[in-house]
Amino acid sequence: MLGGGPAGLMAAETIAAAGHRAVVFERMPSPGRKFLMAGRGGLNLTHSEPLPEFLRRYGAAEARLAPHVGAFPPDALRAWCEALGQETFTGTSGRVFPKAMKASPLLRAWLERLREGGVEIRTRHLWHGFDAGGHLRFTTPEGDITHAPGAVVLALGGASWPRLGADGGWTGALPGLAIAPFRPSNCGFRIGWSAVFRTRFAGTPLKRIALSFGGRTVRGEAVISAEGIEGGAVYALSAPMRDAIAARGSTVAMLDLRPDLGTEEVALRLAAPRRGQSLSTFLRKALGLPPVSIGLLQEALHEGVPAERLPDLVKALPLRLLAPLGLERAISSAGGLALAELDEGLMLRRHPGLFAAGEMLDWEAPTGGYLLQACFATGRTAGRKAVEWLAQRRQPASSTP
Repeated sequence: MLGGGPAGLMAAETIAAAGHRAVVFERMPSPGRKFLMAGRGGLNLTHSEPLPEFLRRYGAAEARLAPHVGAFPPDALRAWCEALGQETFTGTSGRVFPKAMKASPLLRAWLERLREGGVEIRTRHLWHGFDAGGHLRFTTPEGDITHAPGAVVLALGGASWPRLGADGGWTGALPGLAIAPFRPSNCGFRIGWSAVFRTRFAGTPLKRIALSFGGRTVRGEAVISAEGIEGGAVYALSAPMRDAIAARGSTVAMLDLRPDLGTEEVALRLAAPRRGQSLSTFLRKALGLPPVSIGLLQEALHEGVPAERLPDLVKALPLRLLAPLGLERAISSAGGLALAELDEGLMLRRHPGLFAAGEMLDWEAPTGGYLLQACFATGRTAGRKAVEWLAQRRQPASSTP
């Protein structure tokens, strides 16, 4: 296995459980670093919604991912987690978490079970592709080495948060294959805030808002940053907003600052006499808006929106998105190895015995547990199919010394 994230470790566990030797090669000093980062705010393993709705979250990749997620669905992932001593619970949003709300206890228990099952993890191994004989080439602290396993599962990750692990550099080791460029997914966006607004509100949360784009509306929260806007409501719509920016140079999303109030109610409250109150005080008292929301309205008014349109702005404040924030800040990435390069068992059509899984494949999904679920599920499929391949060839999984 190349890659020590969820997909690679799941493939290794599956192969070892079938009685084969499994070796995981990881370029970082320890495995699962992005997995640990994913658990910093509470590890969202999967989601409890019905499987048909769950699968639709994968968009264009739904048909290709459905067999793998269907073979290892959310309930199976929860059972797997609980078998490691980590009970799970379902939050009010339907998201599923370990009760510990951290990734570290789960990862420790998993690594211990892998060790007991005979899985070997070799860290600080940077993969460079294949030599003339088809052997894996690595740079290690001890120098350059090669290995010749009977089957290989690539689980090399995407390109987000590169300082924690995968950086997309593996693309150069697979020449001739269709690989879509990596793009940020579940990301924030740049907005040209005024210096006054940026200085005052960078880091301030926007709570109980709704964001609309492309006919979809998402309720939730966001965060103002010095560069623009981030947060759950933004991430949920990030893919179509990112693609619109790529097509047109910029795009506009609409922010509802009081989604619990109808347009007529907002207009009625703002029609009341101000009685000498400043605009900020009036908005705070009439609509219960916090300072950051008032600041957003003032940004629009200072840009020339007529004051009589204030009720409309409260319900549909235009946010001009200039660019997605970079891969170094994105939760995940789109792009990667084209799914068309793989057969139904995730084996590369042009490279028998070479399988691929996880975020290195060209699919994306919103936050909510869908990302990890597909990584675990495709890792399990790749591991199972590698076992079947080895059985057909009557070879051990690894001839690594």
